[in-house]
Amino acid sequence: MKKISLCFLAFLFGIILSSCSGVMGYSVLLWNVPEYGLEGGDIVPVYIKSNISHVYVIGVPATSADGKQQKVEVPLWKLTEPEKKGKAVKSSQRYKEFAHTYASVVLDGLPMRAEPVNTAKQVYRLRKNESIKVLYKGKGQAVMAGKNALQGEWLRVLTSDGTVGWCFSYNLRLYEMDKNGQRIGAEEIEKEDDGSEEIETLLTAVWYPESYKGMIDSGRIDVDKINPSYMFHLDLESKKLYFNMPKLYQVWDFTGVTKTGEGQYKINDVPIVLTIRRGDFVVVRYTGESGKPEDYNLVTIQQNIGELVSAERERRASVYRKILSFGPRFKSQSYGTLDFAEDNTFVWNNNRALVPSVIHQSAKNRGSVSVKYFLSKSLSQNYDGVLTFNFDGMEKEVNFLYRIEEKGIRFEDATGAGMRNNILMERSMSPTVIFFTKN
Repeated sequence: MKKISLCFLAFLFGIILSSCSGVMGYSVLLWNVPEYGLEGGDIVPVYIKSNISHVYVIGVPATSADGKQQKVEVPLWKLTEPEKKGKAVKSSQRYKEFAHTYASVVLDGLPMRAEPVNTAKQVYRLRKNESIKVLYKGKGQAVMAGKNALQGEWLRVLTSDGTVGWCFSYNLRLYEMDKNGQRIGAEEIEKEDDGSEEIETLLTAVWYPESYKGMIDSGRIDVDKINPSYMFHLDLESKKLYFNMPKLYQVWDFTGVTKTGEGQYKINDVPIVLTIRRGDFVVVRYTGESGKPEDYNLVTIQQNIGELVSAERERRASVYRKILSFGPRFKSQSYGTLDFAEDNTFVWNNNRALVPSVIHQSAKNRGSVSVKYFLSKSLSQNYDGVLTFNFDGMEKEVNFLYRIEEKGIRFEDATGAGMRNNILMERSMSPTVIFFTKN
């Protein structure tokens, strides 16, 4: 048996060796590999692509005494897609001008965009002093600071994690790198602070309520409170300022932004003053018709809020489908029969034992059910979640902690339970516990 296994391994090894001998194509190197003397613009043969390890196996010039070509692994993002050698040579012309050019980022939070337009979708936010690779330049929309166009050009750039996008060169410091990884040229010169960087941040970002960040960071999205339309944004194309918050919706024409103090800016002809606390946090002071100023703490968010809301809705639907498939009918000797339907409605017959302590006497035996609250970390160890019942004829909602068990589902009344925002933090002092068996 051992002999067969060794033979089989030898056979597999032979297949691997033979597969390495054939070139699958040629690629243009986008980022230097100094340990092998390779630099941007080099055309290299590609032998293997591994989607598991996320690398290409490429050939590099001989460095040993036997004169044999080496085969080394290089991350996928450092190379263009393999193609015929003639096409690779042609493709390399696109990268020729900036083959050895890199850039250091001047402004913290500088956005990379999907298109060379200042209002295009953000694909990445760069850190100050982060190094990126310049691929080529493109034609795009002028970037304005008030009425003045910023000097620079749109560049297609590549980050060290493989993200590709467009970045305006005004807040970049370009330099060259040799094949040994040594920087060529003068050291980076700090840019004079004339407020232009902060103004660009204000003009290019979309700002959302600070509470959104807490929800996103914790992974607990309250779909009733997070809304993509609640934002502050200066639209450069239409020259309009949009300020939409709960109980507030305003649209103004604006002509520019004026710096009035350290980190403080006035939107011309608009009752708005902004104070930048850091690259991704700003305080917007709005003075309405009452004359009383109101402050709004706003942040920039990299994630797509609409997609986050959709994902949370799907998560809640999945939780409900699990309960539905486990039942959908449950029965308790003391608390009646509970039926769930696919349209998130329920019928709960013979539940009078819970009236009026949990269910109001005006409530009907039917209504809608939803998954809208989260559990604290401590409660999530003993419960699967919270179900919210809205009985027809009853204004107040009824919440139950629940846990799916082998023979049924256990409910615990959460009336009076400690709730913080949309998170159930503590159990009720003396809850009613119900065990429903699958019927």
